[in-house]
Amino acid sequence: MNLKIITRSDNQQVQNCIISKIRDLINLKNLEPGDKLPSERMLSDKFDVSRSNVREAIQRLEFYGLLKSIPQSGTFVANIGIIALNGMVDDIISLEDPDFKSLVETRILLELKTARLAALRRTDEDLILIKKALEAYKEKVLNGEEAIEEDLLFHLAIAKASGNGTLNTLMLMITPEIIINFEEHHVCDKKLAISGIHEHTQIFEAIRDQDSKRAKAMIKIHFKNLYEYCYNISGKSLEE
Repeated sequence: MNLKIITRSDNQQVQNCIISKIRDLINLKNLEPGDKLPSERMLSDKFDVSRSNVREAIQRLEFYGLLKSIPQSGTFVANIGIIALNGMVDDIISLEDPDFKSLVETRILLELKTARLAALRRTDEDLILIKKALEAYKEKVLNGEEAIEEDLLFHLAIAKASGNGTLNTLMLMITPEIIINFEEHHVCDKKLAISGIHEHTQIFEAIRDQDSKRAKAMIKIHFKNLYEYCYNISGKSLEE
């Protein structure tokens, strides 16, 4: 399964253009917090872009807290002043795609939290999903197949079990980019994958036993190995 989008940079430029135009529309019409934006269809026609591109741009602005979408009602300007909104849009547009090392570091920080919370909050249903993902990863590795996606699905199941919607959303946001970068950098060899089975099992068992300290410790070990493998540097940053 190839998740790489050839026109990714072009799509980013389109999104940035739409975001800029939405900002201009808010300024031109003097929209205030709580005011409703035109529908996706109307914005699509006005900006001469696809509705999916408009939707992605709106979702991006909603993530940063500048817009708020309400099902069956529409999209509204969030409770933020126009000066702050304009400045934040400039910052959003200027953001560069994160490099692979930054993605890995961000993922590690998120997973230290999600594993701990998952151990404290997991349900029986969560355990079933985590175990299923673990078995899928194990099967692929033992068959000598690439298991990048199965690996990430295991960690996404843990994020879901954390019971923290924001952490789960952040993991979902960076996961596709991590998959693409893993494929591009070939950061997956047989030895690392085999050790991953043991490490994943220990993480699962700690979460199953609701041992939050052990879950966090196992995540540190798991990612310390990956981090050193990728960059041949010390994993001291994981000790924070």
